Amino acid sequence: MKLFAFLFFLANLWVSTNAIRADGIAGKRPNVLFIFTDDQGYGDISAHGNPVLKTPHLDKLRSEGVRFTDFHVSPTCSPTRSALMTGRHEFKNGVTHTILERERLTLSATTIAQVLQTSGYSTGIFGKWHLGDEAEYQPNRRGFDEVFIHGGGGIGQIFPGSCGDAPGNKYFDPAILHNGKFEKTKGYCADLYFEQATQWIDSLHKSKKPFFAYIASNTPHAPYIARPEDKALYEGKGLTEETESFFGMLHNIDQNVGKILAKLDEWGIAQDTLVIFMNDNGGTAGVKVFNAEMRGAKVTPWIGGTRANSFWRWPGTIKPADCSALTAHIDFFPTLAEIAGAKVSDSIKSQVEGRSLVPLLENRSAPWAERTLFTHVGRWPKFTDPNEWKFKSCSVRNSRWQLVSEKGAAAPRWELYDLTNDPSEKKDVAADHPKVVQELSQAFEQFWSEALPMMTNEMVEGPAINPYQEIFYQQFGGSPTEADLAKMAPKRKSEGKPN
Repeated sequence: MKLFAFLFFLANLWVSTNAIRADGIAGKRPNVLFIFTDDQGYGDISAHGNPVLKTPHLDKLRSEGVRFTDFHVSPTCSPTRSALMTGRHEFKNGVTHTILERERLTLSATTIAQVLQTSGYSTGIFGKWHLGDEAEYQPNRRGFDEVFIHGGGGIGQIFPGSCGDAPGNKYFDPAILHNGKFEKTKGYCADLYFEQATQWIDSLHKSKKPFFAYIASNTPHAPYIARPEDKALYEGKGLTEETESFFGMLHNIDQNVGKILAKLDEWGIAQDTLVIFMNDNGGTAGVKVFNAEMRGAKVTPWIGGTRANSFWRWPGTIKPADCSALTAHIDFFPTLAEIAGAKVSDSIKSQVEGRSLVPLLENRSAPWAERTLFTHVGRWPKFTDPNEWKFKSCSVRNSRWQLVSEKGAAAPRWELYDLTNDPSEKKDVAADHPKVVQELSQAFEQFWSEALPMMTNEMVEGPAINPYQEIFYQQFGGSPTEADLAKMAPKRKSEGKPN
């Protein structure tokens, strides 16, 4: 009798533990709120051990969902954004940099927004796009119904060619492109994105049509300009002024996250909404304070350059848990497509290299086959042969090993690290494991041979004037200043290697 009772207890425990998996989340079509920050690192979360920064709302969001603790993105922002949008490595999207036309997402790719849009979702982007500023590359042509964005890589930034923001833009009161026309706003940039997204969701939530709201703040990216009241919270703590502002910007994001999550509760749609929080690359101004014992930061091929926050909350549907499976940005596309029950054509399936995270969201211990991920910082000089930079700042990764060539160029200078026993990557063990080096280097050769012909932006010459400048002056009158024209001057092939 006791044995029967014990077995009955185990059976009930198994049912309870696996109830979510039994129901299945594929095709449930929740709303999706995707919050994506710029240059926040894995260590810039108080729940991850940061001794100074306080992020109570992000900590709460983290505690209420699945936390992917070994989740990786690209070492810089446009590459990560392109991988999220398409489900494949950024180089295969033509994105090898963040400027000089090399940030433009190939027009042959299908975005997850397009898939969701054709699956009956309302789609909106608020903040930073950074996958091409020319008209055909803009998000309104890549699957987004509602578009509220700045230009280029950041507010006020101007680069040669096509990448640049509206003239004179600042973090306060910026001109924002809203569905094709500029609006001169009032307020702090990150507040504006969250407020606009909140208004848009409010206009939709009473309908039965699901939404995909993508809030992509340009903060806490440099220049480190925080609201004075946010920066003041970190003054007098022995930090540099730069870090005070950086942490103040993160405080502002944390407060905005808290506000929009409270709205989901107020509207009664929290249980119908999958909330995802991520950041776009390794840490920056916060690394000097805390980097979670990782080597490297943004613009490096080390773990500290690619490990990212990845929190997935769906109350009542997925259970809070840590998941240590090796996961990545390329998994975002197939996961959302499966959850949305989207019909994906064979041609789009062939585009996607990532895996659906659905099994892990249902059960953190679900089988997860070994995989190999590839990192390359890119950013080599324009109009040069990428092969000259093939082994400069790149890495190959599986669940145990990371093979890194940081100082190579046309030839590799491989180092090998055993992440199981040396997660901080302190000891090069390449000499002890030549077979592993050979296997991973061969995998990199295969990756490079596939990616090289798809780097379609390398020899593109940009326009004389940034598209955003043209739109701005067409709407408000005036013309670019001599200083702006000098910044926008495209680099021609005859001028050699640009910076």
